[in-house]
Amino acid sequence: MSFAQKKSILPAAQERRRFQRVKVHLLGRYMLPDRREFPCQIINMSPGGLALLAPGIGNVGDRVIAYLDHIGRVEGKITRIIDNGFAMTIGATARKRDKLAAQLTWLANRDILNLPEDRRHDRIVPRNPIAMLTLEDGTKMTCRIIDLSASGAAIAAEHRPPLKSQVMLGRVPSRVVRNLEEGFAIEFIHEQLAETLEEAVTAR
Repeated sequence: MSFAQKKSILPAAQERRRFQRVKVHLLGRYMLPDRREFPCQIINMSPGGLALLAPGIGNVGDRVIAYLDHIGRVEGKITRIIDNGFAMTIGATARKRDKLAAQLTWLANRDILNLPEDRRHDRIVPRNPIAMLTLEDGTKMTCRIIDLSASGAAIAAEHRPPLKSQVMLGRVPSRVVRNLEEGFAIEFIHEQLAETLEEAVTAR
């Protein structure tokens, strides 16, 4: 039997350990089995698992669904409890793992190279994430703010406006700059003040 064939039938635990963890600082939200939702910060991640800082900690074996900035929706089970958080597996097909590996490589390179895509401002998860988005043609739709900063926001919504189109989040003029797995990212036309940011984006 060739080495490649042997590698493909490794037990799941060994299979997970083959993936290299990447240090990342991503924000997101997660839901525990009792349907409670909490904000979180990912501290390291591989295509097979991740560790996060979290205010609400479940039990080993609990199923977790998480929505992560730049990554999208992942789900898995808690494998161990760490200081102020927990580690979990990521249940994914081989194709999804390949996509995660590419996303993590891009995130790691972005941090090393300080690409323009790198975050200029700290991101926060708003207390009230539900907002109204006005599209270029005047259509209004309800959306969920995944996270936001003084310069932009990640939005979860049923429909994605065209890239580069002008939109209004609350009363903040913005443009669509990138598609995410569960929505899209917008950049504010003018940088916002931190003290009035949440009120401005959730204004109806």
